[in-house]
Amino acid sequence: MRLHADTVEVLSTWQPPNAEQESMRQAFLAFLASSPDACRREYAPGHVTASALVLDASGQNTLLTLHPRVGRWLQLGGHCEPDDASLRAAALREATEESGIRGLRIDPMPLHLDVHAVTCSGGVPTRHLDVRYLVRAPAGSRAVRSAESLDLQWWPVDGLPSNVDSVPHMVELALGAED
Repeated sequence: MRLHADTVEVLSTWQPPNAEQESMRQAFLAFLASSPDACRREYAPGHVTASALVLDASGQNTLLTLHPRVGRWLQLGGHCEPDDASLRAAALREATEESGIRGLRIDPMPLHLDVHAVTCSGGVPTRHLDVRYLVRAPAGSRAVRSAESLDLQWWPVDGLPSNVDSVPHMVELALGAED
């Protein structure tokens, strides 16, 4: 329940960068109001997930994972766990687990929201209501691929692979936030 309450609080206070993201924020809040289970992966109508756009210390490269189920390069992230104290903690945990990098720094507020259809490990079609944070890696960080990934690579922010969905938009938001 604390994760649900934290997610509602975070999204209630977050100032989206544009009207599209404001509409998404309102939809997330309505979904969260519909059930106290909205952050649990077992909740079949959909569930909140936590992701991280990881940038290197220079801000010139982003770390992407080749997702085994989706078959595309994506930002790091995944399901919230019962032990996660907050949505932000879930995103940082996922980024640390999937990158093998210690000392990651996560921004206090979300960067971007997205909803996408997916079939989770239970085999049931559902939706991920993905809250994405900006995470920065320490200088000289070396990523180590986890078992959750087919591959893990640093990509130049101006040379991303072609099938990366909303990653270019998140990079644009992140670099605009650094100005």
